Amino acid sequence: MVTGTAKITMYAPWVHSLKEKRMIVKSVCAKVRNKFNVSISEVEEQDTHQSIVLGLACVTGDAAFADRVIDHVLNFIEEITEAEIVDVKRELL
Repeated sequence: MVTGTAKITMYAPWVHSLKEKRMIVKSVCAKVRNKFNVSISEVEEQDTHQSIVLGLACVTGDAAFADRVIDHVLNFIEEITEAEIVDVKRELL
């Protein structure tokens, strides 16, 4: 069993309130959950307007598959939001 995790840091310069940020985070998380069989949630920077940090986890039987799932999720997030992905930290356990 392999657990693939990623911490995705994003920057959204047009966000000026926590309400706006919350709408973006909820939308991205719901769309990712619906398309992929992964867990995703905001994990840090909840009180910062323009910074979004999402945690992602998937469990598979193969490390290469877990890595591909994370790649697909990252590409999907880039397609559905205008926020810029500035950092990704991956870990396969």
